[in-house]
Amino acid sequence: MEKKIGTVSILIENKEIVEEINNLLRDFGDIIVARNGIPLREEGIFIISLVVKSHADTINALTGKLGRLKGVKVRSIFIKTEI
Repeated sequence: MEKKIGTVSILIENKEIVEEINNLLRDFGDIIVARNGIPLREEGIFIISLVVKSHADTINALTGKLGRLKGVKVRSIFIKTEI
């Protein structure tokens, strides 16, 4: 099975869920290559951008769990690569 490299964008509209998001990201820490957080405090929105490297099933497991959280929107883009 081929590994993929991609990005995951997480838009958080519910500040109270941030700890749960961080716990999920810690659980999947071995696939996260880079992480960048941007707080838009005036709008009450927080954005986390990830660069991930793993098999599609693992990336989809992460985005699926994040997407089921109330007040969280997730989008991912990834490409095949020979790693």
